[in-house]
Amino acid sequence: MTEELTLYDPAEDLTSVQAIADFMAGAFETNDPGFIAHALGVAVRAKGMAQIANQTGLSREQLCQSLRADGDPTLRTTLALMKAFGIELSAKPVAVH
Repeated sequence: MTEELTLYDPAEDLTSVQAIADFMAGAFETNDPGFIAHALGVAVRAKGMAQIANQTGLSREQLCQSLRADGDPTLRTTLALMKAFGIELSAKPVAVH
């Protein structure tokens, strides 16, 4: 008997503002711009590309280009996306070891 693996899409689990906030907080903790861009893209898929494009005033092409793994979304784009998700960025002191 062979078992089939199914692909996991984290966008399927981002069904609430809190879930998106937690997901993005984890992404920002990595300090990896490519990973953060990817995570923003996952959240956009969860909310719907057309809806997010409409809310942010960005075209689908602009979103796709910015949110590739090698993309580099501007701060303006990132803030617009966060607002569309219903979440905000915050700052906290870095723990000193």
